[in-house]
Amino acid sequence: MLSSNMKEAILRRIMRIPIVDTLQMKIISLSDGCCEAMAPRKLGYDGVFESFHGGLLMTLADSTACFAIFTKTGPDVHLTTTDMSIRFLAPCLSDAFAKAEVIKIGRTLCPVTVNLFDSHNKQVALAQVTYMLLNNKGNERPAVPK
Repeated sequence: MLSSNMKEAILRRIMRIPIVDTLQMKIISLSDGCCEAMAPRKLGYDGVFESFHGGLLMTLADSTACFAIFTKTGPDVHLTTTDMSIRFLAPCLSDAFAKAEVIKIGRTLCPVTVNLFDSHNKQVALAQVTYMLLNNKGNERPAVPK
């Protein structure tokens, strides 16, 4: 279970990230290894086919994956995306919702699965994002805050 202090620290960290403000992302929930977030659809950001731009859906997936990792490592860990893939399943014609779940916190790599939905709970994409922990010394496991 995530403590209220940890949730508050993660939310403070998230609010300092410029793309969160740009996309007007909102955190719906944070729990151990999971994050749910949403981004409102802005017609000015639509893609070629008048739907939520795929690159912005990838940004939402990438960010939500990072926030899910924070629930395991704390918000001060240094990390970076190493790779991500996304499979688009349907156009998103509404606000977008992302549900990220950490698969594993490894010594260096952290794979995360992210499901994306529209406002009618129709799945519009499925992503896998892998992060690398940058401030992990040697082969030690990252410190997990209590």
